[in-house]
Parts: sequence; structure tokens; C-alpha cells
Amino acid sequence: MSAALLAATAGSGRAASGGVPEPAPALGLLPAASASTVAVVAQAPPPPVIVPDTTPPPPPPRMAPPPPAPPPPAPPPPAPPPPSGIVLLPPPPPPPPAMLPPAMAFIDEFKVGGLVHDTNLGDHHLETGTDVNLEVLFKSPAFLSIIGSPRPHLGGDINTSGNTSSGYAGLTWRADLIGNLINPGDSIFVTGSLGGAIHDGYIDTAPRTRKRLGSRVLFRESAELGYQITPTFSVAAFIDHISNANLGRHNAGDTNAGGRVGIKF
Repeated sequence: MSAALLAATAGSGRAASGGVPEPAPALGLLPAASASTVAVVAQAPPPPVIVPDTTPPPPPPRMAPPPPAPPPPAPPPPAPPPPSGIVLLPPPPPPPPAMLPPAMAFIDEFKVGGLVHDTNLGDHHLETGTDVNLEVLFKSPAFLSIIGSPRPHLGGDINTSGNTSSGYAGLTWRADLIGNLINPGDSIFVTGSLGGAIHDGYIDTAPRTRKRLGSRVLFRESAELGYQITPTFSVAAFIDHISNANLGRHNAGDTNAGGRVGIKF
């Protein structure tokens, strides 16, 4: 069919140029070279057209944005304005905690009381009058824990009738017997003390109404039975005794008894 088209095309060309058309040769009488050429032209495929890929690469995956920060808390509503003519002042600052003087930081308790001077309890009653008892007890230092943590004390028995007065020092032990008896924090307690005393009385010679105590420096013991009303206040029955334990030429001794109140710091 391609050979027929070529023959018809050749005939048409000659007719257009004014010549007499020549009869187309039969398809079977074409020269071999022409048939071969036609076959090559008909069988050769066109070269492939390579179109470059201009499609852009896909974009990288996008990261999700972080969640938005929570909004700040709303400020508190403003205070309502004060009534006309009234100005509200800020409250005053709280007072600082009470500070004890350096010397008071070592004091644990103070006691004061009244005593009957030179009673008949264990001694021959000779001197008269009333004694004012004053005593300061200090906090027990750590090194005294090996003997039960007694509290050091300083005190005095001051006679109001001009008879023997004394000053003393020593150690006081305390034991609570019953707690929370009536109120929370109360207790029944006992104390005992040992120490020494110095007095202003007579030693070996004395008037008939005064005692010969045999030594200027004497031993001293005391005992107390009391009720701790609150952690601060207490009341107690009290007795103390001074003598030289028969180490001197005379040893009249002096025993005083009465009551005291205590204030703990």
C-alpha cells in the first residue's frame, strides 16, 4: 500500500508539470531497489523523544508547631474603693519575737518563797523570824547528763528578824511523778538538792538566843514537793537545812521550812 502511494505521487507530479501522465507501473514491476527503500522507510520507527522530568521534589514534612503557652493567670480583682473620707492604711508588721538578754538565756527558773526560820524539824529551835527565800535555777549543761542532768542553782535565805541569813549554791535534781493530773501539761513533782552555804551567824560563841553553827561554810540540802500548774508556773512545799556534818567544834544546824512559787522561762 505504501508503494501505491509513491507511484500515485510520482504520476501527479508529472501531470502538474504539463506532461502526459504516464501510466503507473504495476506494483509487482517496481525495481527491487525501490521496494527495499520503501520498506526501510516504512519500518524505521521515529527516535523516542525524551522529555526531562521537571516536576519539583516534594517538600520535606513539616513539624507540628508547639502548643501555645497557657495564658497567665488573671490578676486579682482590685479592692473596692473605701468610702469617702476614710483612708485604709496597711496593717502594721508583726512584732519581732521576744529576745531574752544574754544572761537570761541561761536561766531556767526563778523561785521565791517564805520560810519559817529555825524550825523544830531535826534541830533545837532557838532563833526566830521569817526567811525570804530567793533562788535561780540555770539550765543543765550537757556535761552534767552523766549524773542525771541536775540544774545548777544560786540562792539565799534572808532572815527578816536580824538572825542568821545565808547564801548558797549547788545542784538540783527534779522528777515528775504524775502528769496531766487536772489540766494538760500539769504534774506533781519532787526536787532534791545538794550544795554548800555561807552564813553571817555565830560559829563557836553566841548569845543565848543565837546558834553556834561551828563553821562559816556549811553543807546544805533541800527537798521540795510541788505542783506544776502550767508549763510556766508552779507552787511547792519546801524545806532546807544547813550544818557542818559534825566536822566542827559546834554543829547546831539550821532548818527552815515553808512554801515557794516558781516561774520558768
